[in-house]
Amino acid sequence: MIIHKRTALVAGLAVAVTIASVTATSAGTHREYVNLKVLPKDVSSKTLQHIMIDEFEDGLGVGCGFCHSEQKGSHKLDYASDAKPEKQIARNMMRMTLKLNARYFQVRRPGLGDPGLAVTCSTCHQGKPRPDE
Repeated sequence: MIIHKRTALVAGLAVAVTIASVTATSAGTHREYVNLKVLPKDVSSKTLQHIMIDEFEDGLGVGCGFCHSEQKGSHKLDYASDAKPEKQIARNMMRMTLKLNARYFQVRRPGLGDPGLAVTCSTCHQGKPRPDE
């Protein structure tokens, strides 16, 4: 009987240590993005990916390079850079859609990528980089 209690205790401690380890690892792998001006600083990679791909790419029919410039001497994108004016335009458009949703559609605390937004990029752009095309 004592052996079973010890085995159960050791097994329980092993499970607790494993859970604590996994929790600490996933909390420590949170990626912090640089130069976010409109999006929350602690945006999750899943939410950021949804906004950038489902909202911007689909809504405007463009790729990442439309707003993000390339790193010097490379074809990799420099997501933190503000070199392209399209990036500032996109920020202004994000602010505009959030204000429209709050003011005219009574969306409380609107956030980019929220499914309850009445006005999104697609509302005006409809898959085109410039709505008037």
